[in-house]
Amino acid sequence: MNELLSLKDKNYVLSGGTGTLGGSIAKYLVENGAKVLLLGRSEDKLKDKQEELNTLVSESTFIFKVDVMDEGELTTLKNKIKEDFGHLDGLVNLAGGNIPGATVKPDQTVRDIAMSDTRKVVDINLFGTVVPTVILSELMVEQGFGSIVNISSMAAKQTISRVLGYSMAKSAVDIFTKWMANELASKHGDKIRVNAVAPGFIIGNQNRRLLTNEDGSFTERGNSIIKNTPMGRFGDASELNGMVHYLLSDASSFVTGSIFDVDGGFTSFSGV
Repeated sequence: MNELLSLKDKNYVLSGGTGTLGGSIAKYLVENGAKVLLLGRSEDKLKDKQEELNTLVSESTFIFKVDVMDEGELTTLKNKIKEDFGHLDGLVNLAGGNIPGATVKPDQTVRDIAMSDTRKVVDINLFGTVVPTVILSELMVEQGFGSIVNISSMAAKQTISRVLGYSMAKSAVDIFTKWMANELASKHGDKIRVNAVAPGFIIGNQNRRLLTNEDGSFTERGNSIIKNTPMGRFGDASELNGMVHYLLSDASSFVTGSIFDVDGGFTSFSGV
C-alpha cells in the first residue's frame, strides 16, 4: 500500500467501538494492520468485540472499561497508553446516540420532551467527544503528531424533526471540531489534525424501529429519508471506512477543521 495511506502498526483509540459504526471501523482498521484500543462502559460487549477482532487478526485489539465523560479515568488511560503502547496515532470519537425520552414522538410537541434525558443525550454526544479529545490529545502534543476524527450527523446540517437534543449536540460537535483543529495546529504544529465525518442515514440497532417496520419495509420516516437521498438508499456502516481511513492517514496531511458528509447526497438535495 502507498505509504501515505498505510495504517500498519498504528495505534488508534475508538470510543463506541462496539456499536454498528464503531464495530465496522474497528474491523477495517485491524484488517489494515492497525492496533485498536476500544473504550466502553460494558466489559462484556468489549470482550465480545475483542474476541471477534482478535480472531480476524491476532493481538490486534485491546479493551479498556472507561467512562468517556470521566476525566480521571481518561487521564489514567492516557498514562497507560503512553506506558504500554508508546504513542497514539489517532482517536475516533464514536460514543453517542439517542434515547427515547429526548425524542419528540409524532403525537407530541416539544413541551413533552424530557429535559433530563435531553441533557443526557447532549452530554454523551458532546462531552463524550470533548473530554476524550482534550485529554488524549495531550499525548499527541507530546509526541508531535496525531489525527482525531469526530462523528457528526445529518442532524447538525439542517433541521431533522423529533431529535432536539441529538441535533444540538452534533451541531456543537461540528464547531468543537473546527475550534480544536485551530487550537492544536496553531499552538502545537501542523502534524496534529482534527476533522469530523457526518454519516448519512445508516440503519443500526438504535434507529432500526424508527426507519423500518417489523416486516423490513420502510416506515413513513424511512420513506421520507429515501425520497430525499439522491442515491435512493440507506448507507451501509462499511461505507464510512474509506473516509475514516483517509482522515487517519498521512494522505490527509493538509486537512484539518473539516466536516465530511458521507450521505448519499442527502445534504445536496433540496427536496424539489
